[in-house]
Amino acid sequence: MPRIAKSKIGVTTLEDISALILQSHDLDETLRNIVNLVARRMHTDVCSIYLLDEDNETLRLQASKGLSRKAVGKVTLRIGEGLTGMAAQKRHAIAIEEPQDHPSYRYFKETGEEKFHSFLGIPLFDRNNPLGVIVLQTKTSRQFSKEEISALSTIAFQITSIVVNARLLDSIRQHQEESQRVSEALAMAQQTITDVEQATENSHQNTLSGVVAYPGVAIGPAAILEERLGFADILHEEQIDIANESKKLESALEKTCIQTIFLEKRVAERLSENDAAIFHTHLMILEDRSFIKKLQNQISNGHSAAYALEKTVADYIEVFQNMEDPYLRERAADMEDIGRRILANLVGEGTDHVLHLKHPSILVARQILPSDMATLDNEQILAIVTEVGEKNGHAIIMAKSMGIPAIVAVRGALKNIAPEDSLIVDANTGRIYINPLETVKDEYLRLQVDQTRELCRLEQYRDEPAMTADGQRIILRANIGLISDINVAKRFGAEGVGLYRTEFPYMARGDFPSREDQYELYSRVVKAFAGETVTIRTLDIGGDKGLPYFSPPKEDNPFMGWRSVRVSLDNRDIFQTQIEAILMAGCHGQVKLLFPMISSMDETIACLEVIEEARANLTKEGIEFADNVPVGVMIEVPAAVRLVPRLANKVDFFALGTNDLVQYLLATDRNNPLVSKYYDPLHPAVLQVLYEVTDTALSMGKGVSLCGEMATDPLTLLLLIGMGLREFSMPAPFIPRTKAFLKGLSLETACKLYTEIHRMDSSTEIRAHLAEILEDIELGY
Repeated sequence: MPRIAKSKIGVTTLEDISALILQSHDLDETLRNIVNLVARRMHTDVCSIYLLDEDNETLRLQASKGLSRKAVGKVTLRIGEGLTGMAAQKRHAIAIEEPQDHPSYRYFKETGEEKFHSFLGIPLFDRNNPLGVIVLQTKTSRQFSKEEISALSTIAFQITSIVVNARLLDSIRQHQEESQRVSEALAMAQQTITDVEQATENSHQNTLSGVVAYPGVAIGPAAILEERLGFADILHEEQIDIANESKKLESALEKTCIQTIFLEKRVAERLSENDAAIFHTHLMILEDRSFIKKLQNQISNGHSAAYALEKTVADYIEVFQNMEDPYLRERAADMEDIGRRILANLVGEGTDHVLHLKHPSILVARQILPSDMATLDNEQILAIVTEVGEKNGHAIIMAKSMGIPAIVAVRGALKNIAPEDSLIVDANTGRIYINPLETVKDEYLRLQVDQTRELCRLEQYRDEPAMTADGQRIILRANIGLISDINVAKRFGAEGVGLYRTEFPYMARGDFPSREDQYELYSRVVKAFAGETVTIRTLDIGGDKGLPYFSPPKEDNPFMGWRSVRVSLDNRDIFQTQIEAILMAGCHGQVKLLFPMISSMDETIACLEVIEEARANLTKEGIEFADNVPVGVMIEVPAAVRLVPRLANKVDFFALGTNDLVQYLLATDRNNPLVSKYYDPLHPAVLQVLYEVTDTALSMGKGVSLCGEMATDPLTLLLLIGMGLREFSMPAPFIPRTKAFLKGLSLETACKLYTEIHRMDSSTEIRAHLAEILEDIELGY
């Protein structure tokens, strides 16, 4: 498993390895440079790297500092053979003093390793499959410390990325010529078909439909986010100065490499400067001679640097997409990100790394990638339209957090919408109008004016406390995931942060962020909400959320698999690093620590143990931290519901994560159209569970809040207040309208209503009764 080193050895060596990549021209040279550097930094006599052959059974000595050069490439052993083979087989670090006395020791005459009296082997893994082993040996007997093992584990993870990337480049070279011919033929055929379809459909196709992600209406020109690189209207130029284009390309490549290595360029205004991406796996491609030569050949043939980049990266993507291995096919996304990053430097303005729209526009894309989330200039986006239904939820979450109208799962969006087409996005009904008639446009302009007037009316509630008609105080906090969400939350009057999703900064990077990076980010959020509570949820990946540099094992049902706190507990170094950063940030304000997807007491106890380890480590290092941070768990799994009385003896508060809890309780995937109708927050069993958790928590003197979609719906909010909930966390744009709604709702009405529906057996009956009551409440919106 990838780990985060706490020692300075690990951090500085990682940076220097990144620099070595740029100085090397192939994998063998890179590995030779790495073993020399690591042996020197770790003060060992030997550092060796063994890689697995294509048979997936034979480990071969690929590079070594300290062993005989003649042994490199010749010494082999099978997985499980010798101490090195044992490290690969056992799948964890092997540290042994006097290795020659171990029963698994295997002597190779070619290496001359009989003179070494300590051994440390760390396995290399790719997608949970063995890739090789990195080995340290010393002439004197030595016991390697936990910090040294952790540092080498981090280096091993980086080496894995380098090896995988180099082998992918080899695959590219082997398949390039044939794949390019096929892709060009397919592209020509597809273009012909597309032209015919467009000619046929354009005569009557002027509306599209999709799924509403966030409501609202927007009118404006279309800006097309190309599937592979960027905006179509900045790629092609008519008059080309070959020398100038070559110089521009060289400069863009250099800037991209510098950004990648030294972490000095900000990704976007929505992330701190220290959240610039580190794409270790991309460095080999950026410096690959074949890649650079293809770019230069395109320019020599009279094309602009932007076109050369688009064409070359598109060819690489095509090769990846034609590969049989699903994992290799997914590497096309890496090439896409590389192309976009180079393009940003090629056509951008100096150090600005944000993808700019020429003017306020409606963004139309096939999908929104994690890198897009970090680089889009959201101030210019009027609305979002995507073809993909956003299975991973990035576009939906981004749109909601910023209050941008959005429609997803729009079939044929890129085929039917051209750059600068006039669009009307009605994200209330899920309709998109392409170049509409003036009469239709006038009607929507009137609606847009009314909408703006309504937003101005709701503005009055921003600074008012949320309160029912009879004076019951309700706390409304914001869900955030990005730095830009801070301003959005404050603009809409949030009373702090009820759920800070920390996985988004991880998604925008190329490696796990360091403790210092996380501390700076968390403390920035905490300081922004001075005097208010900020609840920070630990890393919640898996299921529908993945990291580009951390590939989970393939699972038939990832939502019920290795995800969330399970991943964190299996990677305790990463987990502890994050908790240390959160505790450090607690010095700057009221911080709460929240663990997701808890399903057992054992998990809870293990999480609390990691907190104690984090405290001990910070104390040892003499670093200031908050020692009184309240700890809570999310109730998202049915098993946790039954454990609330016991959990209350261990933690300070509970957070009801109704989005997952409802689908787990009802065995219903809300993203699956075949069964989404069964996803019903008003199901009697759901309401009973919510009441039980709330009542138990409050009776035991524990805090309890709700941070799911139910809080944004007046129909369900009525019942939640009636059953005793007083704290909610939601997308910030919903806060003013929720405050307005509460103004017309009395606590007495809410409690009486919950008592009435508590006896009902059908969600249909419950919904009808609520709708009837809702008509009698003076809605604030």
